[in-house]
Amino acid sequence: MSIKSFFAIPFAKIATKKVYKWANNPHKTQEKVFKNLISKGSKTAFGKDHNFSTITSYQDFKKEVKVTDYEGLRPYVDRIVAGESDVLWTGKPLYFAKTSGTTSGAKFIPITKDSMPTHIKAARNALLFYIKEKNDASFVDGKMIFLQGSPVLSDKNGVKLGRLSGIVAHYVPQYLLKNRLPSWETNCIEDWDTKVNAIVEETINEDMSVISGIPSWVQMYFEKLIEKTGKSVSELFPNFNFFIYGGVNFEPYKNKFESLIGKNIDYIELYPASEGFIAYQDSQTEKGMLLQLDSGIFYEFIPATEFFDENPTRISLKDVKMGVNYAIILNTTAGLWGYNIGDTVEFTSTKPYRIKVTGRIKHFISAFGEHVIGKEVEKALNDSIKGTDINISEFTVAPQVSPESGLPYHEWFIEFENEPENLEDFAAKIDASMQAQNIYYIDLIEGKVLRPLVIRKVKKGGFHEYMKSIGKFGGQNKIPQLSDNRKIADVLNNFLIKE
Repeated sequence: MSIKSFFAIPFAKIATKKVYKWANNPHKTQEKVFKNLISKGSKTAFGKDHNFSTITSYQDFKKEVKVTDYEGLRPYVDRIVAGESDVLWTGKPLYFAKTSGTTSGAKFIPITKDSMPTHIKAARNALLFYIKEKNDASFVDGKMIFLQGSPVLSDKNGVKLGRLSGIVAHYVPQYLLKNRLPSWETNCIEDWDTKVNAIVEETINEDMSVISGIPSWVQMYFEKLIEKTGKSVSELFPNFNFFIYGGVNFEPYKNKFESLIGKNIDYIELYPASEGFIAYQDSQTEKGMLLQLDSGIFYEFIPATEFFDENPTRISLKDVKMGVNYAIILNTTAGLWGYNIGDTVEFTSTKPYRIKVTGRIKHFISAFGEHVIGKEVEKALNDSIKGTDINISEFTVAPQVSPESGLPYHEWFIEFENEPENLEDFAAKIDASMQAQNIYYIDLIEGKVLRPLVIRKVKKGGFHEYMKSIGKFGGQNKIPQLSDNRKIADVLNNFLIKE
C-alpha cells in the first residue's frame, strides 16, 4: 500500500461525513442555496429584469422566473458570448461548455468560478464514497483512464471554450497525474477511431485499475483490446475492479460488458452535465444517485405527465414523491434560471434524496397516444435479456406509422453481440413487458390500433457507422434510445442485416 492509498481511507471518511451532514438536512441546505442564488443573481442583468430584489420566497421566484430552456435564455447567453459581464451571473464565465444544439447549432453553456469547483468536488466525492464503503483505496496506485473529448480549448472573446470533459481534464489533481492515461497528446486527437487505437497502444501493457466513460465508447475500446490480444479485459487488467459511467442507463449494456470484462465488477454511476454536476452513486447497495443539494444548484421538479400543459405543477424538493417521473429544472451558480435540462428523473429515496435518470422529456413515443418513455423501453429490454446470454451493443426505438401492410407498430433497431435463438419469441417478451408497464400501449394493442413491436437487426458496428454518417462519432455523443419520429430510423435502415 502506497502513502497515497493509505491516507485516502481516512480522508474518504471525513469527506463522506461532511456530505451526509448536508444530505441529512436537505431542505435547510436547499434554502441556503436558494438565498445565495437570489442574492448574487440580483446583481445581474437577468436578476434586474426579473425583479430579484423583491424575491423573498420560492413562490415569489416562480412568479418572476418562468421555466425555459437554452433558447429561452439565448438572448442573455449571446450577450455573454459577445463579452458582456454580469448578465446571468456576476462577472464573466471561466468557460463555455460547447454542446450540440437541436434547433440552432451549438450551445454555449457558461461555467463560472462558482460553478466549476462543484464539478470537480462531486467527481472526487463519488470516488471517496467508494473508498469508504470498500475500506480500500488500492486502485489509486494503478493506472486510470477517462475516455473523453479533447482537452484542447479555443477562445471566445476572452472565455475558454471546449467540451465539458475536455475542460475537466485540466483539473485532474496533481497526485493522480502520474496515474492518468492516456497521454495528453493522445487525448488531443480529434478523430475517435484514431484516438481509441492510440489509447489501446498506450494502455495494453499497463496496470489499469479504473476505467471511465460513456458505455458505448468504452465498449469500443474493450473490443479493440480483445481483438488485438485475444484476452479478456480482466486478463489484461487483473486489478480493474470498477467502471465509472454516466449519460445512459447501463442495464441494457451490462451483459455485454461483463462478457467483455470476463468477471463481475463494481460500477459507479455519475450524473454530470455541462449545466451542473447533479448526482452520483454513493453506495453499491442502495439504488439511485445522491442528489447534490450543496453544489450551488436549486432544484425544481415538474411531473413529466404535466410538462407540456399550459400550467404544470412546479415544485421544490420538499414536495417531491417517490415513483413519480419528473422533469428536472435547474437554477445554478452558472446563471441558469428555471432551466429545463431536458432530463426526467425519479426518486428512489427521500432519506437521503437519491434519484435515477429515467429518460429525456423530448425522447418519447406517442404517435398514437401511447406515451412510452425511456424508462419503459429500457426495462422491457432488460427484463427480456435477464438470465440469458443475449448481449446488446446498442438500440433505439421509433414508431412505424405507415407500414407497407398491416397495422402500425413500434420498430426496435437492435445491434446484437449474441443474438436470441428465436427473434420472434424475444420480441414477444419485450412486447409483454411493454404492455405490463404501459396501460396506453396495451389498450392500443388490444384495440387493434397497433400490432406488437417488430425488431430490426442492425449489423455489427452499424450504430457506429450511423454516428459517423451524421458527424457525431465518439466523445460525449449518445444515441437517443427512443424518438417520436423516423429521423434516426430511416437512416438506420441503411445499416440493417440483409435477410
